[in-house]
Amino acid sequence: MKSLIRYVTIAMLAGAAAGCAANKLKVPQGSTQPDRYLYEQGEASLKAHHWTDAHELFQKIVDNYPQSQYVPQARLGLGDAYLGQKTPESLVLALNQYREYLTYYPTSDQAPYAQYQLAMTHFNQMRGPERDQTQTRDAIQEFETFLQRYPNSTLVADAEKRLREAKDRLDEHDYEVGLFYFHINWYPGAIDRFQSILKSDPQYSGRDAVLFYLGESLVKLKRPAEALPYYVQLVKQFERSQYLQDAQKRIAELKGSQKAQETKQKTATAGPTGGH
Repeated sequence: MKSLIRYVTIAMLAGAAAGCAANKLKVPQGSTQPDRYLYEQGEASLKAHHWTDAHELFQKIVDNYPQSQYVPQARLGLGDAYLGQKTPESLVLALNQYREYLTYYPTSDQAPYAQYQLAMTHFNQMRGPERDQTQTRDAIQEFETFLQRYPNSTLVADAEKRLREAKDRLDEHDYEVGLFYFHINWYPGAIDRFQSILKSDPQYSGRDAVLFYLGESLVKLKRPAEALPYYVQLVKQFERSQYLQDAQKRIAELKGSQKAQETKQKTATAGPTGGH
């Protein structure tokens, strides 16, 4: 009996929820501003993460009230609803919505937001460092476009943070390749990868690892004079790093070896001392 009551209660609650959703999607009879009603309900659905309801509400504005003042915001809302779903299909639709918005309303006060969200559609599709990095490169390009076009936007700090994350992801990809080369003893390939990271992105968050393994690769190829500056750079730039202690040891070893070599050369140059 208790199970039956519980089942009926759940069914009633589900039906009530469905009814509320259906009512929200319908404009009340006699409403003098149906477009405004739909927009406000759409915004409420976005805040509640009811992405499907939000999409339907905003789409009604675009389809049924093309001259409404709420159409631009409804187009943005459509993009946000698709972005919120975060499925491969919805992210493509979100991308299209933001691009359309920027095409139709390039001088709008909301254009910076649209550009930022456009970049986020790529950001949310970035794959792990070992995978294809096409979306990462696209995210970097769109965030850089945002920062170039809208340097005074309130979203600049967030865009810079996301851009750093995207660049780090791309660098992690190259670092993993370089580390693979290092572990299979192909040191020239490792050196090329590590040096490329330092040249293209000197602010890479994981550059302490890059500096260390670049130095190690050069040591393995018996090029200690080239290796030493990278260890020194690591120690100077990082107060905390898992490679710090090993780098300090390498510096001591290489400087000691360098000093011994210089002493040996001086002795050889001076020649034998004393007379016959």
